[in-house]
Amino acid sequence: MVQIAVFVSPDAAALARAVAAFGRGSPEVLGPGAVEIAVEGDLPALHRAAADAVLGLPVDVAVTPAGNRRKRLLIADMDSTIIGCECLDELADFAGLKAQVSEITERAMRGELLFEGALRERVGMLKGLSVDALQSCYDDRVRLNAGARTLVATMAANGARCALVSGGFTFFTSRVAQAAGFHLNRANTLIQAGGLLTGAVGEPILGKEAKLAALREETAALGLTPADALAVGDGANDLAMIEAAGLGVAYRAKPIVAAQAHAKIDHADLTALLYFQGYRASEFVS
Repeated sequence: MVQIAVFVSPDAAALARAVAAFGRGSPEVLGPGAVEIAVEGDLPALHRAAADAVLGLPVDVAVTPAGNRRKRLLIADMDSTIIGCECLDELADFAGLKAQVSEITERAMRGELLFEGALRERVGMLKGLSVDALQSCYDDRVRLNAGARTLVATMAANGARCALVSGGFTFFTSRVAQAAGFHLNRANTLIQAGGLLTGAVGEPILGKEAKLAALREETAALGLTPADALAVGDGANDLAMIEAAGLGVAYRAKPIVAAQAHAKIDHADLTALLYFQGYRASEFVS
């Protein structure tokens, strides 16, 4: 069976070393710092060979079947995936509680705490914070990660539905979705009253199972299956959707996620997700 190995790196020398170590097939250039190699073989065995080839090198790799490479649904986490921060942690900074909140966030993203309980605890700590802090936080702290706009624009231009699904908050996802070009966004709601946060979050909380449900619902609505989806995220609450998708990718992820994903991005930017699907740089939409 034909499989495709894609190697991506910002370091040309490291990329060449990884391809040489892989030692199979004829590399075809997809773009600056990206090559793909078609090779016959067993997928798990090729995964292991590719992982060995990039060991210790700043190179990301994905090995996928040759068929159904270009996915029809992109479902992406927001915090620390599409954007470079955790909005709740940054919001807590406006209340002077970033260290305490960040510690809980880190444990939850590593899978050490149940997401729903951890979210309620962190939001509870923000009781009494002015809602004006939300806009200030967005303006001052939220930035799209490199390649985010190109990823979404290119997939959308090729007929894919693009969904931003976050355990964060609609205040931020609505703005990030518009900035990056997503078709839709789903997230949690911060409850406010009298211009202040009440310390409560709308129920039911969108967490791990809700992200998986979003993947299934969106693919079904399009007449597709999860095999037609690309899911990307970094935390434990992303793991179910990453495992269920046809291509599930861990982006700068926690160990529990990186270990279970089909591929991971630790070095390249988000356009690596396009290369993994066989897009050439000449096809990218800015």
